[in-house]
Amino acid sequence: MANQKLVIKLEPRSIFACTSPPEKISFITHPLQHQVDVFEKSHDADIILNSTQTGTGKTKAALTVLLHQPTKSAVYIAPTNALVEQQREAAEKFVKEAGLPHIVKSASAREIKTWADDKVGRRPGEKLYNVLRNPATIFPEAGGNRPILLVTNPDIFYYATFFAYNKLDKGNIANSFYTKFATVIFDEFHLYDAKQLVGLLFYLAYFHIFDFFKHGRRVVLLTATPEPACELALQSLEKRGVKIARINGEIGNGELLPSQTAVNLELRPQPDSREEWLAELASQVVQRFREKPQENGAVILDSLDSINRLKNLLDDQGLTNHIGRITGPAPLKDRQRAMQCQIILATSTVDVGFNFEKNPEPTRQNLDWLIFSAHNRAAFWQRIGRVGRVLGKSETNLDSEAIAYLPAIAWEQGLASLDTSGGRTALQQTLDNLPCLEKPFLLAYWRSEAFLEIARPLLELEEVFQDIAGAELIPQLFETLKSTLGGNRTWDDCRFRMKILRGAENISKASLKDVKERWKFTLGGQAFVKTFIKAKYPEDWEDLQNGLATLDSYESLFKKNDEAAKDLQEFAHIFSVSYAPLFNFRGSLFESLPIRDPHGYLLDESEETRLDPIHLLRYYEFVQNGEYIEVTGRANENYELIFRLGYPDTWQEFVNTELNKLTAFKNCRIERRSGGAIRPTPLIQVLEKYLMPGVIIAEKENQSIIFQMRRERIISYPIIIQCSNAQKEYRFLTGISGILTMAMKGKQLRLPDDEVFIV
Repeated sequence: MANQKLVIKLEPRSIFACTSPPEKISFITHPLQHQVDVFEKSHDADIILNSTQTGTGKTKAALTVLLHQPTKSAVYIAPTNALVEQQREAAEKFVKEAGLPHIVKSASAREIKTWADDKVGRRPGEKLYNVLRNPATIFPEAGGNRPILLVTNPDIFYYATFFAYNKLDKGNIANSFYTKFATVIFDEFHLYDAKQLVGLLFYLAYFHIFDFFKHGRRVVLLTATPEPACELALQSLEKRGVKIARINGEIGNGELLPSQTAVNLELRPQPDSREEWLAELASQVVQRFREKPQENGAVILDSLDSINRLKNLLDDQGLTNHIGRITGPAPLKDRQRAMQCQIILATSTVDVGFNFEKNPEPTRQNLDWLIFSAHNRAAFWQRIGRVGRVLGKSETNLDSEAIAYLPAIAWEQGLASLDTSGGRTALQQTLDNLPCLEKPFLLAYWRSEAFLEIARPLLELEEVFQDIAGAELIPQLFETLKSTLGGNRTWDDCRFRMKILRGAENISKASLKDVKERWKFTLGGQAFVKTFIKAKYPEDWEDLQNGLATLDSYESLFKKNDEAAKDLQEFAHIFSVSYAPLFNFRGSLFESLPIRDPHGYLLDESEETRLDPIHLLRYYEFVQNGEYIEVTGRANENYELIFRLGYPDTWQEFVNTELNKLTAFKNCRIERRSGGAIRPTPLIQVLEKYLMPGVIIAEKENQSIIFQMRRERIISYPIIIQCSNAQKEYRFLTGISGILTMAMKGKQLRLPDDEVFIV
């Protein structure tokens, strides 16, 4: 692969200072032109998209928008809890310097639980609503009824605006998030995946249709790497009258300040063999450390296990005391220590808001060299933007070094023809045309099942506005989203499907007594019972269709027949669990586990953290130790994870009824396999799900799909189906992955009620 290496010099970058800032922001020391532009454009624009380069004060720029409505509340959405805390501190500093009256509070799910229970009640939703209503309700130091600047994460924002809180609180919280804030700031929104962007665009379309923009609502979107698909969606809103200002920091007439050094960049194809690649990485790090021990550098990889294995290789070279890890599981104390190390090993955690601050602050760039992998364009530009930052530094002319590992197929798709004398412009043009660097599923998701996701808040809103002014705007909101995202479904189709799903959710949660006696009066109950009859009793469905029977006749059946009521509730449970991944903000299959790591396999100084159980099962040996899982060793060879499903009927019956179908499988368990043999899998309670949602497909007939999934980092698992007359192995796409993959490939799959879903 040596002859595939490409070397290109990226010219240094600068950013415009502002020589005569407006009086209202004169408190900002040495303001940049893009910060002034955001402040001034937000006078009139509805949405301000600030795509200025990383590390140049976009957060401060966004907060200037508060100055236009200084007595109104605002919300700042940061993509991770670590960044929530960091941005809360930045917001507090800004509010103080600007003389604004806001009280600044951060809110993650864990933090809300720590708020006092004796003020309004114990429910997290109840606490959050009251803090938004009047911060002094829970925080007496707020005094009076001051405006709040809430710094939170996308999860809470999504669950609030999509009516996903407790039924006692969801209406109040949704109303607060829709009406309370005069300024809404989305930070690093390029990190959102397809379904997360749907939630954001739903919110923007709602503001437009219900005239919030006309009454002063302002939305600020911050990203250094805007997604082309998201830009298309914004253009669609623009055509409907939404005023959008785009600011990139490259226009101005003031002094140009150096912001990033020149970067000597080497592009390499990522080797197929991970062992070969890690050895190559270790060699590069050791060489740089020994040749220039005074320099600081970092390695950023997508795989947590690769980072931890690289750490072991470097420990063997005697570099332990010079290395720190910044990863998802690393607690704040470990991250703070790591930032002071000469060699930082990091995962994508550092893609959001990390400046690799050093204490004392060097006079030159904080990172002199960087080695990283990138599997999409956004990650590439975010990571190359981390090295060589010199804004505000006294030494700005020392070149930085970087090595970027890209998918090997990039060379086949056109990277090999890169004009290496063309600098950043040539590199950007080339990378923009590489299909392998596109984010998977973005458009596919929008144009597939996303409309069922947005049908939930639309249905809730329709019922809120029932018989009052505003109800007529719901179809308009749907059509705006349809125009923005694509697709060909009607509001009537989506509304009815959502009513069915709501009925399934309500019936699955009810007591058997209520199922028997009150299904007809449950929200969505009648729609779901019709679906149940159509799927399970086609002859009865024909009678209903032909008027030979009515739904009323089933009242006595369910009242008198426990088995019939249990069958209805079981079907409701399967139906609702099958769709549940559509309504979760994060795509994790299982909840994270509390972990103890006394031997430092994951952590540098701390011993306790939380970890995804899939990662734990694949890479580590462990035992249960009280309420914690204790990591006892690294697996000699990475385990392959497989699922096993016992099916009570014949293999042919399984093929006819369960294959290529979105559903939820009963008593499906996960196991570990190594060398083709099943290995002992310690019991973890969180893995023992009664129903596991997903899609099972045959590997032989779908080899191209599975190959494409692997390249795009979408995981499918082997699954062994033990039928009454055979044992067969298939592939299992868990959670949202099944829907996304089938949607992207345009392949038909059946839904839980055997309706055919076609993109």
